[in-house]
Amino acid sequence: MCHSISMIAPRSNADQDVICLLRTARVIFWDFDGVIKDSVTAKSDGFEQLFLPYGKEVASRVREHHEANGGVSRYEKIPVYLSWAGESVTGPTVQEFCDRFSNLVLQAVIDSPWVPGVREYLQKEHLHQPFVLLSATPQEEIQHILEALNIASCFQAVHGAPMSKAAAICDELRHLQCPAKAGLVVGDSATDMLSAQTNGVPFLLRRTPINRELQRQYSGASFESLNYE
Repeated sequence: MCHSISMIAPRSNADQDVICLLRTARVIFWDFDGVIKDSVTAKSDGFEQLFLPYGKEVASRVREHHEANGGVSRYEKIPVYLSWAGESVTGPTVQEFCDRFSNLVLQAVIDSPWVPGVREYLQKEHLHQPFVLLSATPQEEIQHILEALNIASCFQAVHGAPMSKAAAICDELRHLQCPAKAGLVVGDSATDMLSAQTNGVPFLLRRTPINRELQRQYSGASFESLNYE
């Protein structure tokens, strides 16, 4: 039986199962884009806009690749996209495009819709459970976003690029002296799921229109919204 921490009541048995899974975890590792904020599309738009000067075909290919490879750092994606655009892949060029991408998407991510129920869960339950934020967004940028959204205090630790999600999970489990099976990773991408599996941590999938292929491959617990009242 799952013992409730707060007075929030889910609206269905499926919701109850997800809330129970969350509340019984000794530590929760949260992805950001697509899990806390519905911001994946904002980044898709940013990548497409960034490479549109190289033609619609390149821009469309970039968008499709980005959406098929959620959870992968822009520092890994942009060299690939530069090669498709016929640009030289050098350190300064990659950094220039990363900076331009950040300028395109930062405010759009902040302004993106919240995933229903997640902000409420973070704000109400972070005093009862340790939360760790995992993101492929660069460390300084994700910290800025969390501060702008007034949820930075919900997380005991925040790990952005260049640290991998799998490495961050491993480090935090060790730091918190938490058995892998007692943790939970909440994500929306294959990268999130594989990072959890690498460490032997249970995984909770947030379903989105972009990850339908992953949904077909995945048979574990999932949710679209937390449906808090």
